[in-house]
Amino acid sequence: MLIASLPYHGPLFGARQTPLSRIRLDQRLNLLDPPDRDLLDRITDLLDWMRHGIGRSDRDILANARDLLPRIANPNLKELVTRRLELRSLVAALRSRRRGEGPPARDVAWGFGRWMHQIRVNWAEPGFRLGHACPEILELQRLLDSGDMLGFERLLLGMIWRDLERFSEGHYFDFAAVVIYTLRWDLVYRWTGYDGEAAVRRFDALAEQAMSGVAVEI
Repeated sequence: MLIASLPYHGPLFGARQTPLSRIRLDQRLNLLDPPDRDLLDRITDLLDWMRHGIGRSDRDILANARDLLPRIANPNLKELVTRRLELRSLVAALRSRRRGEGPPARDVAWGFGRWMHQIRVNWAEPGFRLGHACPEILELQRLLDSGDMLGFERLLLGMIWRDLERFSEGHYFDFAAVVIYTLRWDLVYRWTGYDGEAAVRRFDALAEQAMSGVAVEI
């Protein structure tokens, strides 16, 4: 009943507004059992970079990730969350290098997931030699270095959207489908409210706080 009540998203970049308001979305999500609603809220809160704010430390974010991931029973959903956190760390590394900073010291733990060692030892290499794992990384680097924040944001959101499409396969009327729908709603909201100058400020702020000094191994 919940899934059937949610209007179709349509393509991300063709949208002019979200398919329904946040108030109506929350009203429909209240049909979830309380434990599922709580888990959904924790997942969306963790993955929405806009909600983190400058006052929320990376240690807090990663502590939440450590606590949350074991609670996600669906392996595809767990992988989705992990991939988003890894992408955040990759973006943070690109921003840090663009500002002229060197690689993290060997005794400094940082970031999230599989790519941390690869990024550290290939700091001076184009795309950290991660083209095999993230084919878009060289284009992300080019857009960032050229200051094209609109292009950077569009590519980044497109990557996340395609990941959500892939993870949605086989999930049509289950909890994972609800999570994916809500994450798609967040992306549409972010893109339709895009502001170029605000994007620059947002990425600068994220680079200052993104995954510094702590690590999580998956």
